Amino acid sequence: MLKKLYDRNEVTFAIFWIVLYCVLTVPVRGQYGDESPLGTVILAAIAAGLFLFIRKYHLEEKYGLTSWPRRGRTFLYFIPLWIFATGNLWGGFDMAYSGYHQLCAVLSMAMIGYIEEVIFRGFLFRGMLPRDGVKVSVIVSAVTFGAGHIVNLFAGQTSPETILQIVFAIAAGFLFTMVFYKSGSLFPCIIAHSLVDVFSKMGKENDAAQHIYIIVTIIMSCLYCIYLAKLKSDAFSTGIFSGKNGSVM
Repeated sequence: MLKKLYDRNEVTFAIFWIVLYCVLTVPVRGQYGDESPLGTVILAAIAAGLFLFIRKYHLEEKYGLTSWPRRGRTFLYFIPLWIFATGNLWGGFDMAYSGYHQLCAVLSMAMIGYIEEVIFRGFLFRGMLPRDGVKVSVIVSAVTFGAGHIVNLFAGQTSPETILQIVFAIAAGFLFTMVFYKSGSLFPCIIAHSLVDVFSKMGKENDAAQHIYIIVTIIMSCLYCIYLAKLKSDAFSTGIFSGKNGSVM
């Protein structure tokens, strides 16, 4: 059934996974928190489902899951991503939980990074790209990813905190999408995204540091995306993606 949906419309397939992800995780996070073993199990099941689907139908190349990007110097060795990844530690170091609860939270956050990158940068962006072009696909992938964080309201998060998170996530969404589009690999995005989420459970709560982090992220995302946009070539037009599953034409 999933393969039929995928073959019929990749964007609809992406939306299916977005809805499924939210329906399965938001209620659990809202009731039990990010440290819940149940939440970790659910996220593991979703991550496994995505991994097995991609592997079964040999879609690793199409979604940038085969190798690290070539020509690292061209992408400034993705230094902006690694700076961005550390932001939740700028206010200090402090474990959010203790014992196995902290372990569950860390595992959950790492899997969220993988799941969201595959869904938003993989399925959604790659599904839109042949039909809607680069600009529309980048914008929709980034904005949808950021706006999707509104569901955190249903997980007990406050409105001001959610608004800041949405703005932050939209900036991050542009950053991740452009990195994937230009480099052809999803690995830098998955690693950076997972580190951001994992460090959110290791950093000390500090409003001033968080506001600085958001501002720096927005500025850095703008500058780095402009730099990436000016690169003459991208992975989707230079033959890196070829064959039945890789072509965008």
